[in-house]
Amino acid sequence: MARLTKKQKEALAKIEKGRVYSLDEASALVKEITNTKFDASVDIAVRLGVDPRKANQMVRGVVSLPHGTGKDMKVLALVTPDKEAEAKEAGADYVGLDEYLEKIKNGWTDVDVIITMPSVMGKLGPLGRVLGPRGLMPNPKTGTVTMDVAKAVTEVKAGKIDFKVDKTGIVHAAIGKASFSADKIAGNAHELIQTLIKLKPTTAKGTYVKSIFLSSTMSPSVAVDPKVG
Repeated sequence: MARLTKKQKEALAKIEKGRVYSLDEASALVKEITNTKFDASVDIAVRLGVDPRKANQMVRGVVSLPHGTGKDMKVLALVTPDKEAEAKEAGADYVGLDEYLEKIKNGWTDVDVIITMPSVMGKLGPLGRVLGPRGLMPNPKTGTVTMDVAKAVTEVKAGKIDFKVDKTGIVHAAIGKASFSADKIAGNAHELIQTLIKLKPTTAKGTYVKSIFLSSTMSPSVAVDPKVG
């Protein structure tokens, strides 16, 4: 095993072994144990009592974080010419169609979110092998395939994120930055957790929210009381 640095040891010493913290306590603690020179991301991992292999237990959705992500999301709007002005005014970083499809085909994926229209989705199909593994394929369920392009761009820029349970039953999401106040971190985390609770599949049996952990880039994780709802 890799040896811990002095800062990592100090961070671990601040976390009580076996203790489960309240969301407010955990948010403050994550700030305290973050020692990066850059503004680290704050991440949440929620283990759900679901079997993602079953279609009726797949949990995915979107949430608008009340305090934003702290990240300037780079948005590509793949739209027809009549929608270009609308997308640009809403704040899309890149706007166009065929020239960007060609760039993606050649491996360009320097964006965080792609928003498009139903009529364009057919052209994106062949690019699934490039976009799929990077989580960039637009999807009507996450509001990234829509005729209201301006609204979709505005929401993403304001802090709307999408999430999906992975094959091990965990939802991972970046919910802010270490520079956020503890109450903003807690507020964003609470919003995501409440959204997950609302999306509980009727077929999920037993404990639904099994565990919650908060961490920042390179910090240890802090256990959060799963009964936050």
